[in-house]
Amino acid sequence: MSTAPAESFGTPLQGATQAEHPAPTLDGRLKDLLAGKRILLTGVTGFIGEQLLWKILNDLPDTTAAVLVRKKGSATARSRTIGVVKKKIFKPLTEPYGGPEGLVDARIEVIEGDLPNVPELPTDIDVLVHCAGDVSFDPPIDRAFNTNLIGTGALIDRFLESCTGADGELTRMPHYVHVSTAYTAGRRRGAIGEAPHAHDIDYRAEMEAGLAMSAEIENASRTADQLTKFRKEAEREHRAAGHLITAADTERRRKEWVQKKLVEAGTERARSLGWTDAYTFTKALGEKLVAEKCAHIRASIVRPAIVESSIKHPYPGWIEGFKMAEPLILAYGRGELPEFPASPEAVCDVVPCDYVVNATLAVAATEPHVGVCEYYHVSSGARNPLTFQRFYTFVNGYFTEHPLITGVRGAPALPQWQFPGAASVERLLSRSERGHAIADRLIKFAPRSERTRKVAKDLDRFRSRIDFLREYLGLYNEYAQSELHFVDDNTLRLTKSLHDEDQDTFSFDTADYDWFTYIQEIHIPAVVAPIRRLEALRRRRGSRPTTFTDLSRSNDEPGTVLAAFDLDGTVMSTNVIEQYLWSKLPDLSPPGRLAEAASILGKLPSYLRAERTDRGMFLRSVYRRYAGADLAALEEYVDTVMAREILSRLSPDAVRRAREHRAAGHTTVLITGAIRPLTRPLEPLFDVIVASDLATDEQGICTGFLTGPPMVGESRAAWLNHYAALHGIDLKKSYAYADSHPDLAMLSVVGRPVVVSPDVPLMRAAAANQWTTVEWKIKPQDRRWSRPFLQRGRDVPPREDGVAAVTSELRGDR
Repeated sequence: MSTAPAESFGTPLQGATQAEHPAPTLDGRLKDLLAGKRILLTGVTGFIGEQLLWKILNDLPDTTAAVLVRKKGSATARSRTIGVVKKKIFKPLTEPYGGPEGLVDARIEVIEGDLPNVPELPTDIDVLVHCAGDVSFDPPIDRAFNTNLIGTGALIDRFLESCTGADGELTRMPHYVHVSTAYTAGRRRGAIGEAPHAHDIDYRAEMEAGLAMSAEIENASRTADQLTKFRKEAEREHRAAGHLITAADTERRRKEWVQKKLVEAGTERARSLGWTDAYTFTKALGEKLVAEKCAHIRASIVRPAIVESSIKHPYPGWIEGFKMAEPLILAYGRGELPEFPASPEAVCDVVPCDYVVNATLAVAATEPHVGVCEYYHVSSGARNPLTFQRFYTFVNGYFTEHPLITGVRGAPALPQWQFPGAASVERLLSRSERGHAIADRLIKFAPRSERTRKVAKDLDRFRSRIDFLREYLGLYNEYAQSELHFVDDNTLRLTKSLHDEDQDTFSFDTADYDWFTYIQEIHIPAVVAPIRRLEALRRRRGSRPTTFTDLSRSNDEPGTVLAAFDLDGTVMSTNVIEQYLWSKLPDLSPPGRLAEAASILGKLPSYLRAERTDRGMFLRSVYRRYAGADLAALEEYVDTVMAREILSRLSPDAVRRAREHRAAGHTTVLITGAIRPLTRPLEPLFDVIVASDLATDEQGICTGFLTGPPMVGESRAAWLNHYAALHGIDLKKSYAYADSHPDLAMLSVVGRPVVVSPDVPLMRAAAANQWTTVEWKIKPQDRRWSRPFLQRGRDVPPREDGVAAVTSELRGDR
């Protein structure tokens, strides 16, 4: 393009107002007005930006698109852009160019950069449309400022540099279009004009304070008092799993605390100055920055309201990801949103995405007066208002006619909203939180069983529902009760100036559609369609586990994969106290048995406390009672009498699974804190057995001590790492099976962990990590206490076929 002296662009209209100089309109078709123009877009990997790019490529054939895209991990800006145009809506556009790569090379200039690290921009950009930014309503205060203010400032600076000559004069008159939000109006009421918001906030001072807050909160999280609090909380939950698990959870809690405090800091600062949250606050300050930095060029600010799915283009119902309304719609359809703190008369100002895109491109085609920043509200509340009461009626009507059926629970009962007000909803939520806290404390003392796990799962679902309500009610409470009225005179004037031939392709008049049609026939079906497809797929495939794979299809190289099994509660139905009684009571007289049982009973509370805090200490305490036992005699008793009893306590599912691993060429490992004599009958099933060895004196009499620490908790993970390194095992492809929370470290070290009939803490960890949980039944062939009360060598003769029989059965010979 030819350059012209700066004076030809006109003199900035200092102090001019929209009333004195009405917002510009269109004079011709958009494809002609933007022909030959190069438009730079930010945010094309996001919702609005993606459709903006599609619209330019689809409907503005003589307009060139440039995109500013950041590198993400190993993905370059170009590869990320190619990923965008690989999506369904771009398919017809890519075919003439031989695919997505061809389309990118022919019609899109990709600039790799980030906000605020903006690279040097091309010198031929005519229009910059900035629609990138942090769009969450509760961003941390530092991130909100970095994205919505610092990033915007850096982008404008680079843009101005690209159109300024060596003499400091403009070489061309560019147009900067800034996509903001209508809710920069903050906590005002009544009519909001298409003009700057009146405030005297110093955005530079706020920006500096917001960024400093990050360092202050980070430092506060590392004080001794706070770290002690995080550590004690982690220990209460994970002490039994080991120090490293506890340390990792302590750091997780610290980071979450920092994030929470940064969000709170942003929210409270925003509300203290009259805004709803850090998002709208920093967006409002960003508008002030735009007006200041763009005082000598053309600038426009587009303020959309709540952007939802498209009504026409690329197709009705097009949407990317979940926006503001989708989580609430789905929660209501699932019966999980009993009430909502909205004012029934408040306007739910929703606008379809394609109308926002069309309005933005129409604004880009205008030539606003230099020095007057133009504002456009893209909203529906002024001329086509939708109240929350009507919105609820439409949503309720849709799910009444088309219930959302998921899982085995069938169609949920739909809540009937009464709109009792925010205070009533808050009281309901607080009562629910207190009730859950009490029930959750009680479940920790319940015995392990399928019923206990079912109750815990129900509690977790209830907790998720409460957390969802707390999060979304906190985020949307102000929006659901706002009494804002967005005046859209500029936007209406612009849409009326659309050429007749552009009315269908580029319309953005929010008064021209019907809410019933949009919500019930377009928007909600688009929102629930992926959920329905996923549920249909799940019904066809069944409930497929994620880490419990079909070993018959294994193609692992033999000797490169292992399968580690815990013993008690996983492979075998027993515990160390019961095992001790098996071996001890047969040597005692009836009074001696009663005395021993009474002694164990008296020690039981201390044993339970030790097991909850340190399983290694618990095992050592129990194994002290073996002092004086003849190790050889104990091994003989296990081989001749107890082998059958041990076999009767094995889980058929565990035995079957171990055999399958053997058949697949995997190394089977039993890792247990039990004493080694009790594992002797299991030797045919496992290639390697890691167990506790009883120390003996010169005569073979047990001293009550072990030869080394028991293999529990994180020791198991360390052993697996060491064994894998020595034997060329790929732990990412390996398996582990366990049932209790102390086994969390062992399960975490392999790529395919499986949780077996777990306790509640491990069940929750499995759900959080998306590990498979299986129920393995164990039904002893004999009465549970029959064998221990038999006297060795007197009541029952030795069975010479004990080990042989067990060996044969475990190998699958029988």
